[in-house]
Amino acid sequence: MKPVEESPAAQGRPCFVTRGLTKVYGSGPAAVQALRGVDIELPEGEMVVVLGASGSGKSTFLNIVGGLDTATAGQVLFRGQDMSRANHRELTRYRRRHVGFVFQFYNLMPSLTARENVALVTEIAENPLTPEDALALVGLEQRLDHFPAQMSGGEQQRVAIARAIAKQPSVLLCDEPTGALDSATGIRVLEALKTVNDDLGATTLLITHNASIASIADRVVIFADGNVREVRTNTQKKQPKDISW
Repeated sequence: MKPVEESPAAQGRPCFVTRGLTKVYGSGPAAVQALRGVDIELPEGEMVVVLGASGSGKSTFLNIVGGLDTATAGQVLFRGQDMSRANHRELTRYRRRHVGFVFQFYNLMPSLTARENVALVTEIAENPLTPEDALALVGLEQRLDHFPAQMSGGEQQRVAIARAIAKQPSVLLCDEPTGALDSATGIRVLEALKTVNDDLGATTLLITHNASIASIADRVVIFADGNVREVRTNTQKKQPKDISW
């Protein structure tokens, strides 16, 4: 597999295209079909909110486009490159160079400060932001030397976002990043994600059960029963501060 091109946006290519994307876990009578032939195209640079009930396939989809899992059948194209043909080493390189992950739980090292947690990524990235710049992007420039236990849940999640963006990823994949937070704290996290999307231009996919969050997106994708039920664009997006749940 040839290396992924670095500047495809100028060529007018979408960020992701999936064709007939299928994922089956197990075999025989116990087999579970998590994805059932997903066809979708996601443009570069958008904020995309992915909605769906538990078991709808949205997290499986995120894991496959992020290179954490592989499809049973079908294609995943990243900037025109067929990731379905990638081997383990190539997927590792793809994740390292292009993808930032944010999960519901922060997975910070408790013995390290915010600055040091972010530095774990910058030490292995090719063209990283400094930890200070990454933390400033999410509004934590005053918390550089605080440990996770000294920060709120929302602040810890913003450190996790700073860690994900420090390598300047092309893609930011977020799985329920506000799921463990109250409304006011969740809004601060959404503001941080919007800043990253606006300032770094990272294509951002945000999985959530919370339909209210869909109003901040450029595009909303709704999963049901392992497939895409609906895709819609927002002509009038809301700011995170204008939503509540």
